[in-house]
Amino acid sequence: MTARAGRTRLRWGGATDVGRVRTDNQDQFVARDDVGLWAVADGMGGHRGGEVASEIACDTLARVFDHHTIDGLVGAIEQANTAVYRAGAGDPELSGMGTTVVALAVVAHDDDELLALANVGDSRGYRWSGGDLDQLTTDHSLVADLVREGSLSPDEASVHPQRNILTRVLGVYEDVPVDAFAVEPRHGDRYLLCSDGLYNEVPEDRIATVLRRVADPTDAADELVRLAREGGGRDNITVVIVDVVDDGGRAESASAALAGEPTRAVPAAGGPRPSPAYADDGSAGRVVRQRRDATPAEDRYAEDDNDVEDASRQVSRRRRRLTWRVIAFILVLLAVVGGALATIQWYGGSGYFVGLDGDQVAIFKGRPGGLLWIEPKLVEVSDLDIDRVPEAPRHDIEGGKQQPSLEDARRYVANVSERADELDPPTTSTTTTAPTTTTTLAPPGLPGATPASTPA
Repeated sequence: MTARAGRTRLRWGGATDVGRVRTDNQDQFVARDDVGLWAVADGMGGHRGGEVASEIACDTLARVFDHHTIDGLVGAIEQANTAVYRAGAGDPELSGMGTTVVALAVVAHDDDELLALANVGDSRGYRWSGGDLDQLTTDHSLVADLVREGSLSPDEASVHPQRNILTRVLGVYEDVPVDAFAVEPRHGDRYLLCSDGLYNEVPEDRIATVLRRVADPTDAADELVRLAREGGGRDNITVVIVDVVDDGGRAESASAALAGEPTRAVPAAGGPRPSPAYADDGSAGRVVRQRRDATPAEDRYAEDDNDVEDASRQVSRRRRRLTWRVIAFILVLLAVVGGALATIQWYGGSGYFVGLDGDQVAIFKGRPGGLLWIEPKLVEVSDLDIDRVPEAPRHDIEGGKQQPSLEDARRYVANVSERADELDPPTTSTTTTAPTTTTTLAPPGLPGATPASTPA
């Protein structure tokens, strides 16, 4: 499918699949080539909450994205967060639901067209360019934070038991920080949006091979979904690929500039000029935010007393700016850590599982074995003894059989009880007791006394 926005022409394809383990697909994607918007959302939440959360997020994005700037894309994602949060707060069945999101949009900036990327959570945005595959977005997850700190290697993170714990999602809190930046569209580049069901099952080198080998974006999306299913398909899989078919000559201009050929003279009056809010960092067209109040980094040396005084004022101003930056960094860090702790608390205390209270089958709220400092809470104890449970469910129960809701946990216990009764029905013992006859003998010597007979 092809979309044209100004001088940039894009082509896209997408695919989603429930995988080989899950019974419902909590992934959603939106493709609005008429407005230049593509997004992938991966929902989470007991029972049907995740499916509802991702659907609300995608529907809201498609409906409200009408201001085609980076801030407009961020604002649309913030509105999606509000919509998911309010839906969860208004329905006990959906309480605590959330969703990730990664979005790509055509945006205007200084009379030019750029591609904006924004994300919350661990759904990713990649760019395949010149044979290289680069992850452009940053995962908001516990293990990703540990990798950035140097506490975990990427290989250790890929198999870490808590790799699914997210530090940032849509819908859990009223406000959520959104990462966003813009890139220049270049002819031949491919952008990949995907849920974790893809990259957890397919190594990045194989993803790059498909993007290089399969030209049609729909066929490439289908091929990646197939590889993810072959790799295990343990989660829902969603893939959206957007190709830059025509960049309006931007790539040719860049090549000419690299060859030393001037591509533009001094801009004419009223013509487009570089924005002080953004600057090219030289990484294949990526555009990054730059502070408007940035000052040269080199030190200034004084030659007389007046210059010394001026230099002292400048150093003082630099120190004040540094102090406020440090304070801002600390506040952001505290917010991130607080969000991570709150998310862990929510995750560790949500959900139910069937386990053991002594020898009795019981229902607990929380995660089997607990999570960090969060211990599971006993909800109710059944009258089913573990010794009567068949072997297959007994192993699951001993390890903690997770269930999406309390009702599902009760149904599971009831089903196991029925199977136990079928295999080992309770028996009732019947004892037959012969009737006892009592004979009263008259004292010897009285009239009518009968001598007691002696058994032969």
